[in-house]
Amino acid sequence: MSHTRCSLLRLATMVAVGTVPMAARAPASAQEPSYSMAIHDTHFEPGTLNVRAGVKFKLVVTNARKVAAEFESPELNREKVVPPGQTVTIYIGPLAPGTYPFVDDFHQSTKGQMIAK
Repeated sequence: MSHTRCSLLRLATMVAVGTVPMAARAPASAQEPSYSMAIHDTHFEPGTLNVRAGVKFKLVVTNARKVAAEFESPELNREKVVPPGQTVTIYIGPLAPGTYPFVDDFHQSTKGQMIAK
């Protein structure tokens, strides 16, 4: 077996059993910006979320209600059920500059917007 093939086989085995050296692992996503919001009985907090355009980010959504909520935005192509008292993470972007409305699909009067600049 060639040296290159042997090295690749060894690396594949290390990946499979979780023993890949730190230097060989992909960098953590610590560089991704993170934004947080909460769903309350009648509103999102914040109601308007300003984010950077052109950058992938994670949105951490906490449901402060005692009933399930659903973060939904056709413009963002995202929908995610958030159980009562729970937190979910939604990855979004990169976005073009603009305004992206969202709602709690289970309670349509609860609305907000994301502005990418």
